[in-house]
Amino acid sequence: MSALTFTLKQPIAQRVDMSPLTSQNLQALSLAEIAALTLQTGNRKLAVSELFDISGDDAQQIVIENSSTKLDYIGKGLSAGEILVRGDAGAYTGMQMLGGSIKVSGSAGLYTGCEMKNGDIEIGGNVGDYTGGALPGNKQGMRGGSILIKGNAGSRTGDHMRRGQILIEGDAGEYLGSRMIAGTIAVLGEIGRYPGYAMRRGTLLLWKQPPLPAYFNDCGTHSLAFLPLMFASFKHLDSKFADSSITFNRVQRYGGDIAESGRGEILVKV
Repeated sequence: MSALTFTLKQPIAQRVDMSPLTSQNLQALSLAEIAALTLQTGNRKLAVSELFDISGDDAQQIVIENSSTKLDYIGKGLSAGEILVRGDAGAYTGMQMLGGSIKVSGSAGLYTGCEMKNGDIEIGGNVGDYTGGALPGNKQGMRGGSILIKGNAGSRTGDHMRRGQILIEGDAGEYLGSRMIAGTIAVLGEIGRYPGYAMRRGTLLLWKQPPLPAYFNDCGTHSLAFLPLMFASFKHLDSKFADSSITFNRVQRYGGDIAESGRGEILVKV
């Protein structure tokens, strides 16, 4: 069996809702039936065959070739299997994901991994705002799983995050971990202003000193035994986080947001 491959025929003018193209939706369908499925694009629906050349037969391994930033909702609600995106992805990649894995060779848009419950997402480039966050009006963001970002992340990464981990090799924008309930966000690069805003619990793990907000207290330096164990769990990743040279166990700890319960923490490498 070979991977079920969707090759975008030509550049597209309108955004396309890719949510029907997941393993659980396609595994019982023939190629003809898959080709006849419709995807919402703008104010109309087009058959999959009008947008993509289709080949292969293994719906547990889906490949999207010549991908575009206008392909939204890739892997929405994915429960099992793998999706490989060769190129960029649009907004809401991995939204409400339940399992499986998504790997994007390029960058992804807004709300990547928003409200996901399980599974793994790897982004080779940058991501937009609200990665791992909650949709507008909702109060629960990412609730499990892992997001690895090899580039930079936008603002409000991990907004309302409840569980899971987000690993960022590059920089992160403002309001990192805003309204965070639990979970871990690690950033190798610089971060923007107001980290941990309205944070209730959870951990921001940083390699570089952030602009410290007034709503966090300095709790002194500490040697934390759990950090080597956490770093050891990253060894299987194709990432800078797997490099033993970046590990540490001595941190400067800041507690906050003191306007909330104050049980969140920012840990900075000493």
